[in-house]
Amino acid sequence: MAESSNLAAQMDIDEQAIDEGLYSRQLYVLGHEAMKRMAASNVLIVGLKGLGVEIAKNIVLAGVKSVTIYDPEPVTIQDLSSQFFLRQQDVGKPRAAATLPRLAELNAYVPVRDLGGQAGEGISVDLVKGFQVVVLCGVSYKKQLEINEWTRANNVHFIAAETRGLFGSAFNDFGPKFTCVDPTGEQPLSGMIVSVAKDSEGLVTCLDETRHGLEDGDFVTFTEVQGMTELNGCEPRKISVKGPYTFTIGDTSNLGDYKAGGIFTQVKMPKIVEFKSLRESLENPEYFVTDFAKFDRPATLHAGFQAVGEFESQHGRSPRPRNEEDAALVLELAKKLNPDVDANIIKALAFQATGDLSPVNAVIGGFVAQEALKAISAKFHPMVQHLYFDSLESLPDTLPTEADCQPVGSRYDGQIAVFGKVFQEKIANHRQFLVGSGAIGCEMLKNWSLIGLASGPKGIIHVTDLDTIEKSNLNRQFLFRAKDLGKFKAEVAAAAVADMNPDLTDKILAKQEPVGPTTENIYDEDFFASIDGVTNALDNIKARKCLYMDQRCVFYEKPLLESGTLGTKGNTQVVIPHLTESYGSSQDPPEKETPSCTIKNFPNAINHTIEWSRTQFDNLFVKPAQSANAYLSEPNYLESTLKYSGQQKDQIEQIVSFLVTNKPLTLDECIAWARLQFERDYNNEIRQLLFSLPKDAVTSTGQPFWSGPKRAPDPLVFDSNDATHLAYIIAAANLHAFNYGLRGETDPAYFRKVVDTVIVPEFTPKSGVKVQVNDNDPVPQAGGDAGDDIDELTAKLPAPSSLAGYRLNPVEFEKDDDTNHHIDFITAASNLRAMNYSINPADRHTTKQIAGKIIPAIATTTSLVTGLVCLELYKIIDGKKKLESYKNGFVNLALPFVGFSEPILAPKNKYGATEWTLWDRFEFKNNPTLSDISSWFRENHKLELTMVSQGVSMLWSSFVGKKKSEERLPMKFSHLVEHVSKKPIPPHVRHLIVEVMVSDEEGEDVEVPFIVVRI
Repeated sequence: MAESSNLAAQMDIDEQAIDEGLYSRQLYVLGHEAMKRMAASNVLIVGLKGLGVEIAKNIVLAGVKSVTIYDPEPVTIQDLSSQFFLRQQDVGKPRAAATLPRLAELNAYVPVRDLGGQAGEGISVDLVKGFQVVVLCGVSYKKQLEINEWTRANNVHFIAAETRGLFGSAFNDFGPKFTCVDPTGEQPLSGMIVSVAKDSEGLVTCLDETRHGLEDGDFVTFTEVQGMTELNGCEPRKISVKGPYTFTIGDTSNLGDYKAGGIFTQVKMPKIVEFKSLRESLENPEYFVTDFAKFDRPATLHAGFQAVGEFESQHGRSPRPRNEEDAALVLELAKKLNPDVDANIIKALAFQATGDLSPVNAVIGGFVAQEALKAISAKFHPMVQHLYFDSLESLPDTLPTEADCQPVGSRYDGQIAVFGKVFQEKIANHRQFLVGSGAIGCEMLKNWSLIGLASGPKGIIHVTDLDTIEKSNLNRQFLFRAKDLGKFKAEVAAAAVADMNPDLTDKILAKQEPVGPTTENIYDEDFFASIDGVTNALDNIKARKCLYMDQRCVFYEKPLLESGTLGTKGNTQVVIPHLTESYGSSQDPPEKETPSCTIKNFPNAINHTIEWSRTQFDNLFVKPAQSANAYLSEPNYLESTLKYSGQQKDQIEQIVSFLVTNKPLTLDECIAWARLQFERDYNNEIRQLLFSLPKDAVTSTGQPFWSGPKRAPDPLVFDSNDATHLAYIIAAANLHAFNYGLRGETDPAYFRKVVDTVIVPEFTPKSGVKVQVNDNDPVPQAGGDAGDDIDELTAKLPAPSSLAGYRLNPVEFEKDDDTNHHIDFITAASNLRAMNYSINPADRHTTKQIAGKIIPAIATTTSLVTGLVCLELYKIIDGKKKLESYKNGFVNLALPFVGFSEPILAPKNKYGATEWTLWDRFEFKNNPTLSDISSWFRENHKLELTMVSQGVSMLWSSFVGKKKSEERLPMKFSHLVEHVSKKPIPPHVRHLIVEVMVSDEEGEDVEVPFIVVRI
């Protein structure tokens, strides 16, 4: 025993630097501070069935100091229902020992230990010493109370969780006073202010049209305030909101007079959260509601879970699946605890007490793992204190019988106990198409493999993903290992889940072809006819793809499961043919774009300078090399392409510079080029701007021009001893050298030596240079008629034939390779511009997120969201027809918040007396003529065609000339399309989607469904 309790103490590992390559996406959710606290914490997980292993997987991926597991019980065949790290050959071995090797290979930075123990021996207080968090899964209430008493007395965080069929529960006790340093995880708000009243209220007014977004009780501090300078860097002041643009900060009467400027920044204040012990909570529970439509359910389940536990301790076994006698005894026990329990819910819980479902474990396991991480990182608000969850709506409409739910000694027994063997067969013969096998895709395949989806004779899973595996994927895409780097995601994922459940061998078809208009010959009518539904797992990046798949599902009338995550936030949506609206029916508002003149001349925030430097990256290292290559390889490039670009002179100048006048032969010349580029961007351009708009310039109304969001810049003087200045030269010179295939170098001393010898020409600002002050102003054009200059310039270009076979290397932006200088250049370029404008610089990590448009991601959210999707999949397999059976889910693990809503009904339209929705269509067979279609509408619906279009071609309308009409109306539809579009229809196309406009007898326009013409 003593040996085991010292285990945790032996796990002290020197604090390592956080591996940003691996943890990149998670760092954007948690931040470095929280991750450092996690890296110093040891976690114990007791009970390694499906729920325990789900929690352990998420915590190991997240990166704590160590994870220790305890479960000496022997593996049974039933454990394979949901324990994805056990295999058939592990049956009979101790559970923790059998799980350990696969769990340990998830993350090289996290040692995983097995606490040992003998079968039949529960966890004891001696064994839980030395850990910062103890998580108990499926442990009896008696044992929970004993352990919780000790953890509470010894300041150790305690979590208990269990799942039973479609039910789940969790309990947190993080001690009498737990400090949460960041309750929401949202970025602190900040904004510009235009005035602060000097009085007892201290009313602060923000810049026009920028809402502050603060709430009563928030705290703020200030920077850059002129006049009332005491506010700069002041102790956080509590605010009270007065309106969307105003708030008060308390007494300012003894401060200086406000003059101008200033930025407020919200300060996150720690929050103290009080927890009761388990003993106290069982008597006086505080519930965390997961579904407001079941507001009174937690009280019933609070008694129900205890009653099932009591039944097990009295009888030494669980209530039998769907056994009325056992359920009646559980109900009796529950009523002793709470006479008002809902009897039907208690019976359902007793019926499913032996159930073990992977999707429910994913939901509770994702949630609980995040709670364990909150306990050790103090980041995000913990759940207080009891969570009860159920998804009874996932049961089939025809409920199984007791006989149908009896165990058969198979790996699916945990699911058969809930759904029965008949439904298990339905699951096995289901056919799904998974689009994407990244983070959500991996979790989806894991759940599908465990529930036995497509494991039957008719079942099949198609997976497509054209991506290969990168290091940053390993932190949350748990089917991949370091040895898989560079391989195709879909293939590795398919192989990994077939290993998890051999019943899926040859049942998963991995594809690299992306879904889109170009692959409709692969994902064609026959393909869609061979599947029962589509699941999108696109990790939120390719919204266009989601919309495309949505349109295909509407066209082929297939159900679609849609989900996405963003850090701790996640959502799920279910789309059911002829019932719900489609994914594309409601869309998020477009992101707010920064005006281009702000980026070009008037940045006031670091994301403006990052956006500018990302454009510079393209303008220096991508576009010129592409233009030069196009000139060398495309005949008549100058005449055809450049003539219409409007920037012919600039582009020819650029090609001359890159191929003739400034073509470097050595790295030293690249260093000189970078030095001159520095001078142009950070000194000359700024001096020119200040010459055109001096610091004392005033507007037409006499206001100072440089005020409010317009910050007056200062030119930079190059200094090779300044780290940022030199970092710019190193990155720019290496990227320029890459364009020409020259060898790079990284020794700063070498760069310093060369750059200090570069002669920089004198610069004099020019008069009459126009500056674009806002986006409505005309863009300043290059002066005069440049015709003669162009001929002169063109004469300097080498004939492409003289450089036959010579090409430059355009840079392809790659954010996740730390050795390629891409993010180094963007960080240095952005921070230099920030120095010009006195904006606080950003570190490389932050710059990388903004420039690379990285979506923050964390394994816990992905796991939970995927679990919710699979609970909807059960309903699709059952073929439920009622809207209220389905649920769209919304979660934010930081707050925490879990909520559900019914999907929105497909909106109904009407023509004549006929109602229709987006799922309806008119179908015409045998390649009819346009006049056939026209007369069909006239005879059957008394509607006149006024316009017909297909894709981007307008085929006919009531206002085309008589000659065209007479020509087109008798044409077969496919000939008409080819005639108008002047393109042949590809051979694989068997139908055309056609939009029509029609009018009724009164001449009013009427909306009708689209038309499908079979050709």
